Amino acid sequence: MDSFEKDGNGAIDALPPPPPVPPNVVPMRAEPEDASEPAKKKVVRVPIARRGPGSKGQKIPLLTNHFKVNVTNVDGHFFHYSVSLSYEDGRPVDGKGIGRKVIDRVHETYDTELAGKDFAYDGEKSLFTVGPLPRNKLEFTVVLEDITSNRNNGNCSPGGHGSPNENDRKRLRRPYQSKTFKVEISFAAKIPMQAIANALRGQESENSQEALRVLDIILRQHAAKQGCLLVRQSFFHNDPKNFADVGGGVLGCRGFHSSFRTTQGGLSLNIDVSTTMIIQPGPVVDFLIANQNVKDPFSIDWAKAKRTLKNLRVKTNPANSEYKITGLSEKPCREQTFSLKQKGGKDEDGEVQTLEVTVYDYFVNYRNIELRYSADLPCINVGKPKRPTFFPLELCSLVSLQRYTKALNTFQRASLVEKSRQKPQERMRVLSDALKVNNYDAEPMLRSCGISISSNFTQVEGRVLSAPRLKVGNGEDFFPRNGRWNFNNKKLVDPTKIERWAVVNFSARCDIRGLVRDLIKCGDLKGISIDPPFDVFEENQQYRRAPPLVRVEKMFEGIQSKLPGAPQFLLCLLPERKNSDLYGPWKRKNLAEYGIVTQCIAPTRVNDQYLTNVLLKINAKLGGLNSLLAVEHSPSIPVVSKAPTIILGMDVSHGSPGQSDVPSIAAVVSSRRWPQISRYRASVRTQSPKVEMIDSLYKRVSDTEDDGIIRELLLDFYVSSGKRKPDQFIIFRDGVSESQFNQVLNIELDQIIEACKFLDEKWSPKFVVIVAQKNHHTKFFQPGAPENVPPGTIIDNKVCHPRNNDFYLCAHAGMIGTTRPTHYHVLLDEVGFSADDLQDLVHSLSYVYQRSTTAISVVAPICYAHLAATQMGQFMKFEDMSETSSSHGGMTSAGAVPVPQLPRLQENVCNSMFFC
Repeated sequence: MDSFEKDGNGAIDALPPPPPVPPNVVPMRAEPEDASEPAKKKVVRVPIARRGPGSKGQKIPLLTNHFKVNVTNVDGHFFHYSVSLSYEDGRPVDGKGIGRKVIDRVHETYDTELAGKDFAYDGEKSLFTVGPLPRNKLEFTVVLEDITSNRNNGNCSPGGHGSPNENDRKRLRRPYQSKTFKVEISFAAKIPMQAIANALRGQESENSQEALRVLDIILRQHAAKQGCLLVRQSFFHNDPKNFADVGGGVLGCRGFHSSFRTTQGGLSLNIDVSTTMIIQPGPVVDFLIANQNVKDPFSIDWAKAKRTLKNLRVKTNPANSEYKITGLSEKPCREQTFSLKQKGGKDEDGEVQTLEVTVYDYFVNYRNIELRYSADLPCINVGKPKRPTFFPLELCSLVSLQRYTKALNTFQRASLVEKSRQKPQERMRVLSDALKVNNYDAEPMLRSCGISISSNFTQVEGRVLSAPRLKVGNGEDFFPRNGRWNFNNKKLVDPTKIERWAVVNFSARCDIRGLVRDLIKCGDLKGISIDPPFDVFEENQQYRRAPPLVRVEKMFEGIQSKLPGAPQFLLCLLPERKNSDLYGPWKRKNLAEYGIVTQCIAPTRVNDQYLTNVLLKINAKLGGLNSLLAVEHSPSIPVVSKAPTIILGMDVSHGSPGQSDVPSIAAVVSSRRWPQISRYRASVRTQSPKVEMIDSLYKRVSDTEDDGIIRELLLDFYVSSGKRKPDQFIIFRDGVSESQFNQVLNIELDQIIEACKFLDEKWSPKFVVIVAQKNHHTKFFQPGAPENVPPGTIIDNKVCHPRNNDFYLCAHAGMIGTTRPTHYHVLLDEVGFSADDLQDLVHSLSYVYQRSTTAISVVAPICYAHLAATQMGQFMKFEDMSETSSSHGGMTSAGAVPVPQLPRLQENVCNSMFFC
């Protein structure tokens, strides 16, 4: 801030309003300057404000999937009430799904006591109204008759012990099928709608975030009332038209994302197409056959089936009741018995007489239900641990819209991408239709807030930045066209020489001599001189069926016995294209144990293009460069070329939502050999599952030792950049949401500064921190044109943040589907970039990715961080742990769990682009 803060009573009016205090920061009392204690108060950093828009590039009119929202009732208030639900005996209701039914019933039954107010209920513990309810605390009792969803209905085992028993059902119906609930609604807070208007002026507050949350809850509730599956801000209708089979008993289900956003252009509703994974509904047996990819029910692996089915909901025939699966029977249906109560008969002690019958016998003979194939298969158990309730398999059908949370395999992912992508125009049509169908104008809560939503896409102005000039071999320069280029008749700018090398073949079928010949010829055209390989090591056929680790071990024994010394490079042929279980152990052996550069290929369709792409990777790994920015060569990059500058890309990758005990992997890549910005190296560490902040940036192990990531990167920068320390850090951070920006600025950045101070107390470099987000829902369209927006399209107005410094960039050419722009947020800039210079730098960094001859959608350092994390994640195969893991956790009650560490790479490869 400026020096005039100190006069206290000066012209305060001239000052801008103070910046908002972020929601997770407690403001601290400012101490007088001459406070006696020497302890320095820590400054809490908040994201910087925008300094002004950029102006470079060709202007282009665009449409975006934000729909303008008008709010007329700005003087109103939302009232927040907390809801507590319990059964009549006082036990709290914890099941999901029951809350909405109960609150709906309260709303119908006690309309007058509630002064006719409408509710926005989040399905759990919060309820909101526009204006207050008549009293601050209200208590109601409601009865729900038939609760079909047994996910919430504790002790509903309709047939006493064992299995449902039609004759007992009649006299048991009442006590089990209707339930009484006590509902307490008590006042929690009052939220002024004015807060939304303040946020639009750039003054965010806890109130404005809460007010927007209420609007989002109204939309979610609107969807819930139509029977949708809700996943965070998205909702999915139960309509088979929206389902696409992706294999393995999993369907992609198409729905919509919708959220209210404050933008420079006012409040807008952001609506986008969204896809989630669901379990294939219908007969359980069909799902299992698809899921395990077997031909008939008798080939199913039941131990695996039990894990897959647990907690899924089924409807049973013929009564059509709904239950949650708790397990499978130990024995097959024709052997599994239970105690059936006998009619009327009591023995001499007055005990009800029971008879042991098999589940099969009971359904076929007592209930006269024909069973075609269940006799020799396990039964589905929907009962309690102590009181099982069994149904034959063929009477059970999976309920629709149940989420599938495990990670998809490669083939499922490919299928999903293919089936869910939409061309820009089709996407616009789908979104327009969704807006009409949802008919938000009729939603009573929105009406009482005086909210109306436009049905037109918002118009924005973009600018198309021109592509940077690139340098290739023989001093040649060229401009990429439409975000792409090629190496036809061109040489690489810095080709390597491949001398001591060999080929390793893990039983892949292929003409190796032809492959080697073509590789050498192709390398020659690109300027890479490749000697003939020392040898081709064929896998010994007796090990083909051995475990991956053994196969790799045996192969290395063979290599060591034949080669005079360690090779510079190994080309490895794998038998299957994707997900080869040899990949991880092979990489680990080469990089962590021997320090050998290696390239894996699965040669199916080998042509010139394929070989060129492989050579681009090999050249980068061996320390060469394929192309450079012309401004890097001459060094004339604004700001970066003026003073030693290090560029960092940081990312944390987590296991899939269904895996809770897979360590997260943090990767940081850093540029080297300043003034270049095309060469990088990576440092990768594991950390506690699902923890987003990188915890090993600075890791002090003793007074003289820091074992953190940053020190490792800085030492390499210093050595590779002519003994210079960086004066400027440009940090790109991937994958954090807006709620975590303050942690990046205050926790991660502090660790980086600590690491610098630890190396040299007097050193204070300047920092630029930029977050890149890909998983947002803003898309851009060219009005009246079928193509995606051109590469280099940048948007920094209208749909951007009212205060913060953010912009959207589509650097790449969107070939299929609809381009997803990257949303960059500049959180800190101590260097003082102009808007144009910074946007230009980010755009240029999309052109330095060595693995392809295209501009990519997010800056290269972030892409490299992903690659490094993924590759080293393969070193530790966690799959065996994750299958059985519970799906919650990461942090145990005892705090962070110690995680297995990754091996460090050998010295001669640790500074290489091994991840390329």
